[in-house]
Amino acid sequence: MKRNLSLYIHIPFCVHKCIYCDFLSFDDSMYATQLQYMDALRTELGLYRPYADRYVVRTIFIGGGTPSIVDESLIEALLSTVRQIFSVDRFAEITIEANPGTLKYTDLLAYQSYGINRLSIGLQSADDEMLRMLGRIHNFDQFVAGFTSARRAGFRNINVDVMTGIPGQDMHSCVDTLTRVMEYRPEHISAYSLQVEEGTPLSQDPVLMDMLPDEEADRRMYAMTKKILRTNGYERYEFSNYCQPGCECRHNVVYWTGGEYIGIGLGAASLFKGERFSNLRELDAYLELMKEVSELEAKEHDKLQLYEAVAPHLHRDPMAMYVDRRMEEFMFLGLRMMRGVSRKEFQERFHKDMFSVYGSVINHYVDDGFMVLDEDRVRLSDAGIDVSNLILSDFLLNS
Repeated sequence: MKRNLSLYIHIPFCVHKCIYCDFLSFDDSMYATQLQYMDALRTELGLYRPYADRYVVRTIFIGGGTPSIVDESLIEALLSTVRQIFSVDRFAEITIEANPGTLKYTDLLAYQSYGINRLSIGLQSADDEMLRMLGRIHNFDQFVAGFTSARRAGFRNINVDVMTGIPGQDMHSCVDTLTRVMEYRPEHISAYSLQVEEGTPLSQDPVLMDMLPDEEADRRMYAMTKKILRTNGYERYEFSNYCQPGCECRHNVVYWTGGEYIGIGLGAASLFKGERFSNLRELDAYLELMKEVSELEAKEHDKLQLYEAVAPHLHRDPMAMYVDRRMEEFMFLGLRMMRGVSRKEFQERFHKDMFSVYGSVINHYVDDGFMVLDEDRVRLSDAGIDVSNLILSDFLLNS
């Protein structure tokens, strides 16, 4: 029986990099660079041929960067290669990320024809001045135009990203963004609190840093976000993710529940064959390595030997997922979800009772009101979510 697999494909190009972004992405809209990189992605996919017949792909997520700036024909070629190598479930969830300033109706129609059935739009705010300050390339009217075009093109599963904790943001602007987004009824909303990462332009701008809402104001906006979305029929199923019934992001649920996935592209992370690893992060080195792989493939090298020869050069920091590490991740990733973790599933996966490993930690936080025990499941309470970083760290073994 084939095992389930997810694919994440990273396209790092942006029209303009936002001031808060520390993702592996960069400004480069040159077609020649994009063409070379997309060819490299297809070459890397080919490395997994020796394992492909063991799996069926249930979800694909094309992220970035801004994948929607790439010519749609390159997206078609990419997905065609995926289907040539892997068995893709006919009901697979296939997502592409997009910036409202790059959405074209003709591209959206093309995405649909390629089997892409989920769109993730990075709005962040309905306030045009805040968008400009963050370095976003769109305004709210462009978001509306892009969202409307997506509906016309046939998309019935759309996520919208919004953000709290933006410099200059207050409760009024937070509520205004949520209220205006609600008018368009996206199936899914990711509501993140801005994290200021060291080394980003935002972190080095003292004026903007001084405009950040304080922790208490951000907490109130976070609470208001939950209230407004719940009132409008959105179920909160993970710390920062809300959806209409049945519209969870299946790809992200794979991450939170310890499913197997392969990351393709620059810096992409994988959990595959009992190991965690991520790809090298230097563009020139990645392109050169994939060029060498392509040349070796043309000489009909043994596919398994080729993978084993290339992996040490492509994959960084491989970590064997021994049982203790797998139990840790089962707990601290699963507890990010509102449903929590299942004692029965823990037993089935690890052949141990959850309470024989974590009983003292769970009982401590249940007694203090930070966790809730519901028959088979253990989950964080609302109070627990507020201090989740501290709680989740206690599920690390031998720490």
